[in-house]
Formats: sequence, C-alpha cells, structure tokens
Amino acid sequence: MSLEEPVYLPDGRIKAVVVHHTAETNNYDCADSPAIVRGIYAYHTRTLGWRDLGYNFLVDKCGKVFEGRKGGVDRPVMGAHAYGFNTETTGISVLGTHTDVNAASAALTAVARVAAWKLGQYGVKPDDTASLTAGADGRSLAGQSWKKGAVRTLPAIHGHRDGFNTLCPGDRLYAQLNTIRARAAGPVTGLAVTSVTGGGAKDGTTYTRSEITVEWKASTPASLISRYELLVNGKVAVTTKGSVRTATTALPLGTHRVAVRAIHQSGKAATTPTATVVAETTAPTFTTRPTLGLRSGIVEANAVPVRLTWAATDNTALRNVRLLAPVAKTYAATTTGANHTAVPGTATAWQMRATDLAGNVRNASPSFTPVVLQETAATRSGTWTTRSDSRYLGGKSYSSSAKGAKLTYTFTGRSAALVFSRASSSGQVHVLVDGKRVKTVDLKSSTTRYRDALWTQTWDTSAKRTVTVEVVATSGRPTITTDGLVYIR
Repeated sequence: MSLEEPVYLPDGRIKAVVVHHTAETNNYDCADSPAIVRGIYAYHTRTLGWRDLGYNFLVDKCGKVFEGRKGGVDRPVMGAHAYGFNTETTGISVLGTHTDVNAASAALTAVARVAAWKLGQYGVKPDDTASLTAGADGRSLAGQSWKKGAVRTLPAIHGHRDGFNTLCPGDRLYAQLNTIRARAAGPVTGLAVTSVTGGGAKDGTTYTRSEITVEWKASTPASLISRYELLVNGKVAVTTKGSVRTATTALPLGTHRVAVRAIHQSGKAATTPTATVVAETTAPTFTTRPTLGLRSGIVEANAVPVRLTWAATDNTALRNVRLLAPVAKTYAATTTGANHTAVPGTATAWQMRATDLAGNVRNASPSFTPVVLQETAATRSGTWTTRSDSRYLGGKSYSSSAKGAKLTYTFTGRSAALVFSRASSSGQVHVLVDGKRVKTVDLKSSTTRYRDALWTQTWDTSAKRTVTVEVVATSGRPTITTDGLVYIR
C-alpha cells in the first residue's frame, strides 16, 4: 500500500526515548526477525490504519536494529508509540514479551546504542531527565494522572508505562532500564590495562628498547565505545576502534607515562591509571668476565668437573644471564656461578648472554681448554710405585708411603686440580704451589673413590706454575695414591 509522507516533530527536536516491547513471542530465531517486523508493520498499517510502523526503531534479541517509521533514522520523525508524547520523543521497541523474561543483553546494548546516538543529536544526556509537555490527558501505570498541556519530568530514557497506562515494556525490561541508561550514558566501565609488553617489568615499571604493545579490557560492550586512545605522556599516540583491545607504538628514549583512554559513544571519556615505561638501549655489562675454574668431583675421561663464574649488571634492571653453549642454561640476574663439566683436551667456547629487562644484550664467549697431566708427566723425588687399573686415569697411577716423596707438575694455566684415588687406609699429602706449602689434604675416605679431584685452586690470571704433592706418611696409614693433575689453560 502507498504510505503518506512522514511527519517530523513540530520543533524538530527529540527530548526523550521511550522504550517498548512488542508483546509477541520470545521464541524466535533472529533470522526470522525481518519477517516479524513486517508482520508488525502489516498490523499497524492495515489493521490499525496508521501511515507506517508506530515505532521509530525495533530491536531483536540478537541486537539487530530495524528502522520502523520511515523518514530517515537521523531525522526527528514523529512516531505513533507514546500517546500524548509523540511530538517530543522517539520510540524503540524490543521484539518479544518481557513481562516475565529479561531482555537479552545484546538487545539492551542495541537499545542503549540507538538511544545514546539519537539523544546525542540533540544534546540530551541519556542519564538525565526530560521535561515533556503532554499533548493529551493521560495516566501512567503507577496511577499518576495529568491534563493536556501539563509538563512532566521523566527520565530521558523511560518506559512506555511512565507516560501511559500500560504494562509495556514489561516488568522485566522496565527493571532493566537502568542498565540501558548506564550503557547509553557512559563512560566506559571496567577499563583497565592488562599488560604492557615490549621488554620486561620490575617494581611496576616496564622496560623496553622502543616498541611497546599495550592490551586492555573493558566491561562496556564494544558497540557502545566510539574509540580507544593510547596515551603517551598525556598525548594520543594511537587511536583504535571500539572493538580493539590492543595497540602498539614506539617510544623515544626516556621515562614515559602510558595510559588508555576510552571514548564512549556518548562522548564521555574514561582513562586508566598510568603505567611507567622506560625506553633505553644501554646493554648490560659483565663486571666479571665469565671464567672457568676446576672444582672438586670425579674426573672422567671425557668430563672434568668445572665451575663457571661471572658477574653481570645493568644500568636499569638485569633480567637474566643465559649460557648458550656448550649447553643451554638460564640463570637469575643475581646468580654468579654454576657447576658444569668440560671435555678435556678440547678448546670450548662458553657463550654467555646477559639480557636486561628492556631486551638489550651483552655477549661474552671466552674459550677454555682443560688438560689432564698424567702422573708420569711429573718430576719425581723419593720412592714411588706404579699401579695399574682401568679405573685410574690412563689406566695407571703412582703410590707412595715414603715420607717426603714428591711429585711436581709444571704447567701454564689459571686453574688446577690434583686427582687422587682414595680409601679408608689412605694417608695425607702436603700441597705446595710454586714451592710454598698451601694446604695439607687428608685422602681418607669411608668408600673407595677413583679419579677424585680433591684439591683445587684458581688464580686470576694464567701463568707458569708448579704444583707439588708431598707424602706426609701419616701414622697408621702412610700410603697415598695420586692419579695426575688437571689444569685449565
């Protein structure tokens, strides 16, 4: 049928939104919503004889919005939805019956979105009130009555029952009007930064070389959010859509204040607390160069017990120190040493990397070679006996019970370890370094042990050194068995 031309509000201004329900079934698929709207159109035009749908907008439970009365959704079209107040309001109706059933959250959001946008055209705040002049005598469901020409103060978003004696929009939807008002009015709620990444964080400060990625959350539906702004030192660095929850930007060197601002569809803004981000490119330093020293333990043909030591620091905050080779290990920033084994006779690079929280790195790759000196390489004095056993290094060792008998090893290195075989009857030895006695070592052991590095010493620099084993000839257990010396060059 041919419709009459639309009628626009007399003063061209909408003051309030009236919320309705269509009082039909709730058991519909959203794909059927267009057909339901067409059915309401047929009822209003053919049965009631109206020029068009009475509602300006209709909303289904999935949040889909339909234009009702024609004339332009962005224009003040006068509807036929609120008797006595049609000339100052626009009407939004939710499909279904909401007397005993809540309207879906998607529907509430859609109503709020349309209401905020429509009222925003005329500078009306969705959570404010409106002064409406009655075009006819009337009575509300609550029993309030008025005469034509009376001025009524109602919420800018109110239910049909507030201006007419009707159950519309149903008890449940009427109780949800505060939710609609809050969503329509803003600001964005539940806004919070969830992460700032780009480097690492410590004591509430994030460190980066330059680029950061900020993620955030909000409880307000995205469709009600106009945009987000990533603020750096109070200035907009990145703008995103209301459906986006992350942004990336590059920072110049220095300390910065980072926050996220959400702009609600109503224009109200909400801003998160600021996060401190430091952008810096200074690499950590190894204050103590990674150094390999021998340690006590059992010496194998292909594995010498060693200890790797280092010290690293950073001008802001050290994250960790990693050993990249010959094995992969990660150590806490405060760790300065770790036990390992090394292959004798092979030069091995110990690759280390210090990383700060910003992601700056410092690499170090010193090389060390452990060397096994068999006892036959020593200069002997006094009486020594050769012993053979596959459990000795190289299959042989020297044994002596003669007081003052000596074995002297000469080498150029920075760390050394004397290797012994031990048992409950083993005696003691004096250890001399460069001719000076430094320690007396007791070789007694409750269990038999072979290839045991018992005495070790590490020096600051590599140099030519002599290490001497001197038999003490301990009373009751004079015999000692030595199995060579390991040094690191």
